[in-house]
Amino acid sequence: MHKVSLVLAGALLAVIVALIGGGIFVMGARGFSARENPSALERWTARRVRRMAAPGDANNLANPIPDSPEVLAEARAHWADHCAGCHANNGSGDTEMGKRMYPPAPDMRQSDTQQMTDGELFFIIQNGIRLTGMPAWGGANHGAHSHDEEDSWKLVRFVRHLPQVTAEEEHEMQSLNPKSPDELQEEQEEKEFLNGEQPHEHTEHEHHHH
Repeated sequence: MHKVSLVLAGALLAVIVALIGGGIFVMGARGFSARENPSALERWTARRVRRMAAPGDANNLANPIPDSPEVLAEARAHWADHCAGCHANNGSGDTEMGKRMYPPAPDMRQSDTQQMTDGELFFIIQNGIRLTGMPAWGGANHGAHSHDEEDSWKLVRFVRHLPQVTAEEEHEMQSLNPKSPDELQEEQEEKEFLNGEQPHEHTEHEHHHH
């Protein structure tokens, strides 16, 4: 049975490669700009490649992290900080970065993602997907914010929750999204205004002090 599965997987891969090759030949005259919308063939191929990204033995892995409000809260904060830039807080992929990727970030609330096994989702989070914008987060270390297997399993819990994300949760996540320098400056100016300070008042005071 295992040999039959390998043969079938090999045949499917050969078909996909042939289709991609044909697509490349057709697209060659138009170039490979990421500004264009993916064709139906490319969308189909991207979905199949995503499903094939995890090896067979990973598909049946069970999530060792129990579902709880505390786990969901941790995963929600992690998602807002690490994933929402491309996938949006609600998993729709409707962000500037997500829409400009090629292929665009998928709507993870839909069946293409939700029908994947926990093991498949975990493997993709840990290892990424080649030739897409999905990075490998396994073993990532961002200063004080490291990302280990437990974080990935918690994110799998949140992926399952995406179709039920509430407006209140999205609002809470907005405060946890990474801020650009312009946004940070705007927040600082708003705080100064609310505290009754004039713009750059503290800077002028320090200048006179020196």
